[in-house]
Amino acid sequence: MKFIDEVQIQVTAGNGGDGCIHFRREKYIPKGGPDGGDGGNGGNVWIKTDPNLNTLSDYKFKKYFIAGHGQSGKGKNKSGKKGLDIFIKVPIGTRIINCHTKEKICDLNNKEDMILIVKGGWKGIGNSKFKSSTNRTPHQKTTGKKGETCLIILQLILIADVGIVGLPNSGKSTLVRSMSKAKPKIGAYPFTTLIPCLGTVQINSKESFVIADIPGLIQGASQGLGLGIQFLKHLEKCHILLHIVDLLPSIKIIFHNIKIIETELKQYNKQLYNKTRWLIFNKIDSLNTQEIKEKTEIILKTIKKKKIFFISALKKYGTKIIYYNLSQYLKKKIK
Repeated sequence: MKFIDEVQIQVTAGNGGDGCIHFRREKYIPKGGPDGGDGGNGGNVWIKTDPNLNTLSDYKFKKYFIAGHGQSGKGKNKSGKKGLDIFIKVPIGTRIINCHTKEKICDLNNKEDMILIVKGGWKGIGNSKFKSSTNRTPHQKTTGKKGETCLIILQLILIADVGIVGLPNSGKSTLVRSMSKAKPKIGAYPFTTLIPCLGTVQINSKESFVIADIPGLIQGASQGLGLGIQFLKHLEKCHILLHIVDLLPSIKIIFHNIKIIETELKQYNKQLYNKTRWLIFNKIDSLNTQEIKEKTEIILKTIKKKKIFFISALKKYGTKIIYYNLSQYLKKKIK
């Protein structure tokens, strides 16, 4: 199933049913009086989370959702039936945005979250409600109100504790694969990761955290180059980011590559840029002892304010230290 993380749909609540003008007519009761019933309220449209869903693909082609209309009232003071509500099911982590104003309506982040997105129209009143001492035979009623309508964007934002960023082929997917049971595609060519991938890292029988790998960024991603920044939204709810850096190029290129990612994060969203971000220098297994010594010394001397790790995701060298540090960090962060 194709991964769809953003769709636009129109939701319309049902119209309220009209009130009824009717007079009681029975044998031997020539002046029975008004007995027109009220209409029924229009149906509402709700959006609720479904833990069994992980994509918005159900709404790629189905774009319009209309709740049931309320029925009109009838004689003998019979009220019309209320219009049927409809429930739109979405994955946990779905954000709802007003398409016209671009304002966020809400985030549905939990298992049983549900929101009334548009309300059904109010019912019309029958003529029995207009009877009074001065108006014995009212020929008045009210019509039902129209239901609300709204054009909305459903935007899926994956729920992960840890997010991974980096250039293509820096080893992001390899790290996720080595740390969790996720099986992201791995290859020696750019953009092997084409969609976000989630993996659960099990620390022990009681502790675990979720890690998210997104397609690699390149210089100019914020202007749409490569795969762009369309998947960066999936890191917005992460508590911490791991910036994976390929250790094989020259020191000058290494620092240049770090700057590329930092620039793209800043241009996308300053809040995301300001998240705690650790630098993970990968592929240390491909360097000789002298290269490791020279590069690590320069990196540690130059970068002072960030937590730094040197690892081999492929050989799983140094990954356990990351597990432990992430576990300790998340314990403090989530409290």
